[in-house]
Amino acid sequence: MGFLKTNEEVGETVVFDTLGSEDIKDGSLHFTAEGGENSNKLTIQEASGAPVEQHSPLGYSVGWVTVVFLNVSMMVGTGVFSTPSAILSGTGSIGLSMFYWFIGYLLAYSTLSVYLEFAAYFPSRSGSEVVYLEQSFPRPRYLFPTVFAIQTVLFSFSSSNAIVIAEYLFHVAGTTPTAWQQKGVAVAAYTLAVLLVIFHTRYSLLISNAIGAVKLITLIFIGITGLVVLGGNTSIKTPTANFKNAFSGTSDATVYGATNALIDIIFSYQGYTNAFNVVNEVKNPIKTLRWSAPLSLTLTAVLYILANIAYFTCATKEEIKNSKQVVAGLFFEKVFGTGGASKALNLLICLSAFGNLIAVLIGQSRVLRECGRQGVLPWTNFWTSTRPFGTPIGPYAVKWVLTIVMILAPPAGDAFNFIVDLSIYPSNLFSFILTIGLIITRRRRQHLKLGRPEYRCWDVAVGFSVLTGLYILIMPWVPPPTGADGGNVSFWYATYIVTGLAIIGACVVYYYVWVWLIPKWGNYQLRQTILHDDNGTTAHNLVKVPNEEVESWDLKYDIAGRLRQRPETTFLDSETTKG
Repeated sequence: MGFLKTNEEVGETVVFDTLGSEDIKDGSLHFTAEGGENSNKLTIQEASGAPVEQHSPLGYSVGWVTVVFLNVSMMVGTGVFSTPSAILSGTGSIGLSMFYWFIGYLLAYSTLSVYLEFAAYFPSRSGSEVVYLEQSFPRPRYLFPTVFAIQTVLFSFSSSNAIVIAEYLFHVAGTTPTAWQQKGVAVAAYTLAVLLVIFHTRYSLLISNAIGAVKLITLIFIGITGLVVLGGNTSIKTPTANFKNAFSGTSDATVYGATNALIDIIFSYQGYTNAFNVVNEVKNPIKTLRWSAPLSLTLTAVLYILANIAYFTCATKEEIKNSKQVVAGLFFEKVFGTGGASKALNLLICLSAFGNLIAVLIGQSRVLRECGRQGVLPWTNFWTSTRPFGTPIGPYAVKWVLTIVMILAPPAGDAFNFIVDLSIYPSNLFSFILTIGLIITRRRRQHLKLGRPEYRCWDVAVGFSVLTGLYILIMPWVPPPTGADGGNVSFWYATYIVTGLAIIGACVVYYYVWVWLIPKWGNYQLRQTILHDDNGTTAHNLVKVPNEEVESWDLKYDIAGRLRQRPETTFLDSETTKG
């Protein structure tokens, strides 16, 4: 893992300074109370977790407007423009498909409440799931950080949306691309997105906000257009036809189809927690997030439902089912024809998908950076450094490389679908575990008598989120009606599930070998220290301490990795030494 042996061997001396610092013990768990500049509330966390960064090296450019648009830009990618056909096919009727969009909103809101409570506990930590899993399950030490970090890195590609952008661009041009032409455009789109975020944090957020505003305007336009068509006196002769006997066809839906439709709905709402990835960049985070995050979700849900109404006013059920990726394009052609207006609106959808790439880059870069700050990944500086532009270049580079490989390497069809699907089940599993973790965290904090958090979600929301997680974990095992080989690949439909679980199992085995077996064989133990640089970056570094030196090490460093005395400080990657 590229660990350093001791700090002294590389000339490093680290100290720990916080706005507030206090140790709390509970059995084998040790907690620290640390303060960040973004909040007047202390972050009380188990000491094995990544340390709080007093001053965010990424700045404090995230206000309520950015919170709204970070979430909106990640939610409104291609889902509402491309998945209504699959949802209609899965549910069998227009009435049930519309109801599913509302159910999806309730599911998302319950999970959003869980994230809000977690953020209230850890107001000065970015990275959302990274932090919440780390703190919910601090024992065995480093297990969840290790497994989740490996999963996050492996599946940090965003190839699907880049390819959808290419598909829409060729649809606008009215040409049928070759496979490599489509791949080339997808690579260019993703490369441009990375270049727009890598040089300046504040400007990348402004770009995200601007594209998010265009997305909202596009959805509002679609919704209003649909209502105008529904009112009559347009070129659409029977706009209300689909709403007569709206639930006709529901009985034809299968359990498999209904489950896939719900998964598609969840995919369309994904992103409502994106702002929690940048919590340490938000001033007064809970005061800001407790209303701006629900606002972004509610606004998106209303526009989603209006957009679906618009689609159903303009096309028949059969046309929508057969439209696949271009259902929104079908809507534009029906209302505006195949001329310039339709092409312009299709370009807006491309811009929407592009904005999704940027929002995902911003959020996921913080997730990867937080994984690096935990100390469980090699080359800590690579993951955590914000030099030279004040942005997380390492995580951006990893996402770019993996995405380009995923665009170019696997051929279209089974191989691509299988690799993309691999992350679905582990992601759902971690989401379920996260909700259970909130229950555990609540009880632990009550035992420590830490008081009520600034935000506490309803118990019914937690229960709803748990039941939803169970449903999403169980139902993918139900075989498709056409048989075990009838999924979106030509082989066994649940291969992606078993493989995803096998990867998690392999991560657990790796953890056991790395943390327990190798140290036992090598006669050393792992200990953590806290590293600082002069840009505000703070991270854990795991070091190998020979067994005969463990006692003296533990006298010198506390459980969090802080020096018990304050010698002079030497900053990493800096020639400046402060006395």
